[in-house]
Amino acid sequence: MRTVIVCASVSHGNTRRVADSMAQVLDAKVVSPEQADPSELAGADLVGFGSGIFYGRPHPRLTDFVRALPAGRGRAFVFATSGVPKLPLMPFTRPLVRLLEGKGFEVDESFSCRAFDTGMPFGLVGGINKQRPNAGDLAAARAFAGRLRDGRPAQ
Repeated sequence: MRTVIVCASVSHGNTRRVADSMAQVLDAKVVSPEQADPSELAGADLVGFGSGIFYGRPHPRLTDFVRALPAGRGRAFVFATSGVPKLPLMPFTRPLVRLLEGKGFEVDESFSCRAFDTGMPFGLVGGINKQRPNAGDLAAARAFAGRLRDGRPAQ
């Protein structure tokens, strides 16, 4: 299965660590939005899109990249890291999922985990979640990727 993961990881490398963990399981290539080749994505069996969350939304580098993609179709997944927990009624990944579906992608699932965050106001106290993503978070990311690879539903 040809898999590409497009990852915008800008603050502490949290999202890239999650992307790399998933890539191990999926035998995937991880690229930034600036490195991503739309024709390569069109030829992939599965494409992942991930970002840290900034003020409740994925990073603009990733959303701008998705907006600029040509319409097409394919299988995709979304993942995110955030200092604060996601709210059930407003999941962080929803805006990105909607953008991808509007481009013709079939979004299988989403994954998110907590991560070190020094954005305001947390930077005033040295940040939150200093040890995240931790080994458990990265194991959960690998398990998520394994379900995607094997076509198993979310647990």
